[in-house]
Amino acid sequence: MLKNFFLYLSTQRALRGWMETSSAARRLSGRFIAGNRLEDGLAVVRELRSRGLLTALDPLGENVTTEAEAAAAARNALAALRGAISQEAGATVSIKLTQFGLDLSTEMALANVTPLVQLAAEKGSRVEVDMEATAYTQRTIEVLETLAATGPVRAVIQAYLYRTAADIERLNTQKIPIRLCKGAYNEPSELAMKRKADVDANFKKMAALLLEKGAYPAFATHDPAMIDHVLRHRPDKDQFEFQMLYGIRRDLQERLRSEGWRVRLYVPFGDAWYPYFMRRLAERPANVWFVAKSLVR
Repeated sequence: MLKNFFLYLSTQRALRGWMETSSAARRLSGRFIAGNRLEDGLAVVRELRSRGLLTALDPLGENVTTEAEAAAAARNALAALRGAISQEAGATVSIKLTQFGLDLSTEMALANVTPLVQLAAEKGSRVEVDMEATAYTQRTIEVLETLAATGPVRAVIQAYLYRTAADIERLNTQKIPIRLCKGAYNEPSELAMKRKADVDANFKKMAALLLEKGAYPAFATHDPAMIDHVLRHRPDKDQFEFQMLYGIRRDLQERLRSEGWRVRLYVPFGDAWYPYFMRRLAERPANVWFVAKSLVR
């Protein structure tokens, strides 16, 4: 119930407008978001790199409504990738296709993202393409397949969707790397599993499939049970990576890094932080308690 409440709040544009201009709300979000400016994100990249953690810089934004906004997002992402690579060899960027105009046309999104993928190919990097709500799943996969012919991309696939196994098999045959996560959108029951036990079981099943047949998969989870399941398969340390979110389960990040596993943190920055922030609150009750304690202080 609490999760659905925060997911509902993430869609409310009026509340978003107030939150993203409120200095008090911005202070609360600082646990999960590097800051409003690219320089803030790059400062976090430097600090994480000094601790032996890999990074994916995430210029926040989604569902733009004009061609000019999509073009601006493309410029910002290019600047973010150049900046990230200047701080860390192999740093990546994470994007959402609706940020680049997918709501307006597939062709627009492709035109805006292709130069980013080309730059990643030139610099030995990668573009991580996030998965959004199920209305975009099929189009996102099709765009990814086109982009993969240009340069290195990674697809995000969500374990709570019933279609996930088929999507993984499809992408594995094309050697497109996959980031497996549980899923963070409020989807209808005919499309997505609702019971945590079912999602966990499918995550484990898909993780095993990716370790067997995937091309350098990533496992995006803060759940120790899912991490332990991956490690029980005794994978090589250069075969995959764990991915986590900036500000969440720092203890777990450090433990895995100290054991020699590759850990990549998503480092979000930008003014359009509200939907991202609300989805983080929805994911774990501990995140809600963190914000509540900050309010009391």
